[in-house]
Amino acid sequence: MNTQNDSQEHIPQYDSHLIPAESAARQHREGQDFGHTPHDAPDGESTHTTDGYTVDKEGLINNYAIEPEMYVEVPGDLREQAAQEAAEHAHDMQELSEDEDGKLTTKHDWRHKGPGLI
Repeated sequence: MNTQNDSQEHIPQYDSHLIPAESAARQHREGQDFGHTPHDAPDGESTHTTDGYTVDKEGLINNYAIEPEMYVEVPGDLREQAAQEAAEHAHDMQELSEDEDGKLTTKHDWRHKGPGLI
C-alpha cells in the first residue's frame, strides 16, 4: 500500500507533510525539467526572454523585474551603460585607494571627503 509520502517522495519540499498544489501540478506537467530554469544559449544575437526568474527548492517560480534589450531604443545600450558604470566604479576605487601623504597639515585637511572605502 502506497502512502502519500511514497508517491511524492521525489518532490522537494520545506515541510514533510505539506506539498503545495502548484508544485505537485508543475512536477507532473514538466516531468524531468521540473525545478530547472531553461537558459538560452550564450548567443549574442538572441533576446534573453527567460532571464529574470529563478526556481526555489519547492519548484515555485520567483520572478524578478528586468528590462530585456528588445525594449531598449538601440540594442546594446544596456551593455554599454553597464561597461561605463563598471569603468567609473573602477576609477572611483582607484581614486579612493591612492596614498594621500602630505594632504593633512596643521592648517587644513586636503584629503578626500567622499564616501570612503568600505
